[in-house]
Amino acid sequence: MPATVPATTPLHWVRAGWNLLNLSTVLGLLVALAGRARLRWGNQATVVGENYRLPLPRAGAFTVGNVILVPRGLLAGVELVHPGTFDHEARHSSQYAWFLGLPFLPCYAVASGWSWLRTGDAWSRNWFERNAGLARGGYLEHAADNTGLKRIGRALRLTR
Repeated sequence: MPATVPATTPLHWVRAGWNLLNLSTVLGLLVALAGRARLRWGNQATVVGENYRLPLPRAGAFTVGNVILVPRGLLAGVELVHPGTFDHEARHSSQYAWFLGLPFLPCYAVASGWSWLRTGDAWSRNWFERNAGLARGGYLEHAADNTGLKRIGRALRLTR
C-alpha cells in the first residue's frame, strides 16, 4: 500500500460495520469465495481479495461492500500501473454505505447505462466513477457526444 493511503480511522470501522450490516460486504465475501480470491485485511478497514479468478467483471480492481477484489493479480501491481486505485476503490466502499448496501448495484447499473448512452463507455459519465475519481481508477474520460445513442440509431437503421 502506498504511503499516501491514510491509516484506518474509527470512521472507516463505522463504514465497515455498516457495510457488514447492510449485507454488501457479505455479498463481496461470497463473490471473493466464488472467484477463489486470496483474502487479506487491507487498510481503511477493507478486505482485499487478490488473484480473483472469474472472468467478469473486466477491471483492474472492483469493490463489493468493503471487499476490494483484484482479478489475476495483486493490488500492489495495480497501484504501480494506476496509482490511487486503492483510494478509488475505498471510495466505492463509502458509496455502498451511502446507498444502504445492495441498492448501490442497480443504481450503479443505471449510471453505467447513462454513461454508455452519452459516451460509449460505462464510466465517463457514471456518477459513481466520477465521484471516486476517474483518473485514480485508471479511466480515461470520453466526451459526452451521445456515442451510445448514435450506435443504437445506426443499429435500428440497419434492421429496417
